Amino acid sequence: SYLKGEILTLPPEGRLLPETYQYKRGEVRQVLLNRMVKAMDEALEASWQNRADNLPFKTKYDALILASIVEKETAIEAERARVAAVFVNRLRKNMKLQADPTVVYGITKGRGALGRRLLIKDLQTDHVYNTYTNYGLPIGPIANPGLSSIKAVLNPPDTGELYFVADGTGGHVFAKTLAEHNINVAKWRKIRKLQGN
Repeated sequence: SYLKGEILTLPPEGRLLPETYQYKRGEVRQVLLNRMVKAMDEALEASWQNRADNLPFKTKYDALILASIVEKETAIEAERARVAAVFVNRLRKNMKLQADPTVVYGITKGRGALGRRLLIKDLQTDHVYNTYTNYGLPIGPIANPGLSSIKAVLNPPDTGELYFVADGTGGHVFAKTLAEHNINVAKWRKIRKLQGN
């Protein structure tokens, strides 16, 4: 191994900035981990200083929680701002976030993939991370969000969108109304059925 030493203190979920880090052979693991925490602190602080007005949350920690949800909702960088906008719009209207990754995190405790589709009973099981049964943000981050997710949450576009669902290509389709969303969900179910899921 190129690194040495044991990790003495593992930071809580959401505290590491996922970036590429340079290190020297023989560097101590805990020192590198501490740099990752410092990088998150600096990225969050800089983004917080440049945030939009009237966001529906009050603290950097709230922004970190929401950014972690955005990070898990889409791997497509170009979608992160729209996903963030949906969640910000829902928070402003006091709507439940209904974010599947929060439910998965509550079930798996962040230890890996669920390994199956979410079931209706999963969405109805109340726990502190379930954004289907609880209003507002969950109690903590569900992932280590990247800079693009943090920036998206702190400066979301004004889309008016309140819903999104998978489109079958790895991305999502967005909607402003429940009627539009229901049409998109029906299309997604048809795609999923054709794929044998």
